[in-house]
Amino acid sequence: MIKLSGVIITYNEERKIEECLASLQGVVDEIVVVDSFSTDKTEEICKKYDVKFVKQKFLGYKEQKNFVIEQASYDHIVSLDGDEALSPELQKSLLALKSNWVHDGYYMNRYNNFCGQWIKHSDWYPDKKLRAFKKGKGEWKGINPHDSYKLYNPKSSGKLKGDILHWNYPTYSAYNSQIEKFSTISAHSYYELGKKATLWKILFNPTWAFFKAYFLRLGFLDGLNGFVICVQTANLTFLKYIKLREIIKSETQKE
Repeated sequence: MIKLSGVIITYNEERKIEECLASLQGVVDEIVVVDSFSTDKTEEICKKYDVKFVKQKFLGYKEQKNFVIEQASYDHIVSLDGDEALSPELQKSLLALKSNWVHDGYYMNRYNNFCGQWIKHSDWYPDKKLRAFKKGKGEWKGINPHDSYKLYNPKSSGKLKGDILHWNYPTYSAYNSQIEKFSTISAHSYYELGKKATLWKILFNPTWAFFKAYFLRLGFLDGLNGFVICVQTANLTFLKYIKLREIIKSETQKE
């Protein structure tokens, strides 16, 4: 039977980190937390559990997640964020996997709770994530902050029953703040990749993002919160390109 390492990156996660850690207890054989010098009670809560707690200046989302994997003692990894937890069904799936690990990695669905409501549609469910994997068979990639774990051999993957429970935004204000933060990070990431912010992208991409999430992916079935999510999905896309345009203009003027 293999041994599992549960890995988490944190920064000021006192709101839900206890649920995260509790859900890993009895499933994984060690828990590794890499913390970006939290100023709340995250460290205090983590140390109530038997965790390996490492402090590391934030390197970037995907960079930090690759770093925490390096700190794990075992080759088989379960990766969670500090505001996520394993559902009971997913706990059972992972326990069964310990005696029958076949693939390089395993996908599972993520079930998102927004302002107290579990969201079942738009781009937020099933929100498939690859979060159980073997060391050396892939790495965290993507454009920060929208990173994901990518296998070197994508064909060697399976799917587990159960959900990652994700409590992402407790209030609309918290969501608004995160949209501002993420759009800024995305704009800088796009600039580093040499992407352009054309008028067509500024006009079309946000419109398409809303239409796809609200109509094609049935976001309207989640009521008011579904509408809010889809509007903010479009807003994130809009802000990302507007901020990218500002960065390009600013850098051009320096030359």
